[in-house]
Amino acid sequence: MLTDPFIKAKKILEKIECHNHKAYFVGGCVRDFLLKRSIEDVDIATSAAPHIIKQLFDKVIPVGIEHGTVIVRYKHESYEVTTFRIDGIYTDKRHPDRVEFIDKIDKDLERRDFTINALAMDKNGVIIDLFNGREDLQNKTIRTVGNGYDRFTEDPLRIIRALRFSSQLGFMIDQETVSHMKKVKQDINNLAIERITNEFTKLFKGQYLGNGIEYLQQTEVHKQLPIIRDYPTIINRLPSPLRPLHSFGEVIALFHHIEPNVSLETWVKQWKCSNKIKQEAIQLVEALDHFNQEGLSKWGVYRLSSLYYEGFVRLVELINPTKLIHLDEVEQIDQSLPIKSKKELALNGNDLIALFPDRRKGSWLQKTINKLEYEVVLGNVNNTKKELKEWIKWNPPEIN
Repeated sequence: MLTDPFIKAKKILEKIECHNHKAYFVGGCVRDFLLKRSIEDVDIATSAAPHIIKQLFDKVIPVGIEHGTVIVRYKHESYEVTTFRIDGIYTDKRHPDRVEFIDKIDKDLERRDFTINALAMDKNGVIIDLFNGREDLQNKTIRTVGNGYDRFTEDPLRIIRALRFSSQLGFMIDQETVSHMKKVKQDINNLAIERITNEFTKLFKGQYLGNGIEYLQQTEVHKQLPIIRDYPTIINRLPSPLRPLHSFGEVIALFHHIEPNVSLETWVKQWKCSNKIKQEAIQLVEALDHFNQEGLSKWGVYRLSSLYYEGFVRLVELINPTKLIHLDEVEQIDQSLPIKSKKELALNGNDLIALFPDRRKGSWLQKTINKLEYEVVLGNVNNTKKELKEWIKWNPPEIN
C-alpha cells in the first residue's frame, strides 16, 4: 500500500500515462519505502522526453535537461523527473558524454549504481526489480549493478556513496564491490571536492557511522581525501563509540580537535566549504576550547549561536565523555542571559564619547564596550545606562 509521499505524487504518474507514456517511482524513494524508512525525495522516471514533460505541467525547471532531468513543481512539492536513458562514456568521471533516451525502463535501471537503488514502482505499488535489489535489501548488502569496476570508473563518487549508504543503512558492502572500490579509489582525486563534501556530510550523519568509517579504513579511501591524505591517522583517532554529526561544520570541528596543526581555514579552503559552514566550525571550536578551560558558563553560551547548541552538545559528548552536558542545561543558561547580543547594551560608543569628550576616538572605545558586554553577561553589572556609567567611573578606560 502506497504511503503519503507517493499518494501525493501519484497524480504526476497518472497525467504522464494519460498521454501514452510510461512513468514509475524510482531509486532511493522505493528503497526507503521497502525499508519502511522516512522518504525525503520522490524521484520519477518516464518514457516521456523532457519537452513532453514541459508541455504537461505548468511549473517545470530544466535543471539537467541535457541529461533528461527536469524538476516538476506540483502542489508545493518538487519532483525530479528523468527520461529513461542509456548513458554513453563518462569522460569527465561524472556525466556521460551523451545520453540516448529510450522508452523502456529495463536499460535505465541497468545504468544505476547499486542494486538497492535500481528499483522502480508503478502507481499501484507494484515493484520492478531486475537485479535482485529486494534480496540485497533483505540481506542488508550493498552491491553494484553489474560490473563494479565499470560502475566506479564511470563515476568514482559512487565509491563514497557506497560508504555513505553503509553508514546510513548499517549494510555490509559486498566483498567483490569492496575489491572494485579499492581498484578505482585513486580516481576520487579527479572529482570536484564539493561533491565529496556533500557525500561526506551525509556519511557523518548516518545512524551507523561506525560502519561507514570501518569501510573507509578498509578501502583506504580516506588516503585520497584532502588533508586526510596527509594526516591519515585522523581517521584512526576518531572517538569511539562514534556518534552521528549533523553538519560538516561539526565534522571540521572534530577533525581540528584531533589534529590541531591543521587550521580551520585550511579545512574550509581545501574542502571548499561555504561561509556558513566556516562560521559554524569557528564558533564550535571556540565554544569547545572555552568549555575545556571554564566548563559550561554564561560567557561560553553567550558567544555561541543558538543554531549550534545541539552540535556543541554532540561534540562535547564525543570529545569529553566524562564531562557530559545536556541541551536543556545550555538552553537554561541561554534563557538566563541578560542580553543576547552587544547591540542590546544600554550604553553605546556615542555615550562613551560623551563621557570622555576630551579623548580622541580610538581602540579604547571598542575595548570598553567589550568589557561592559562581558560584565553584563556575567551578571556583575545590570544593563542600565546609569549602572554602566557608574561602572565606567570606577573602571575608567585605559589611555591608548
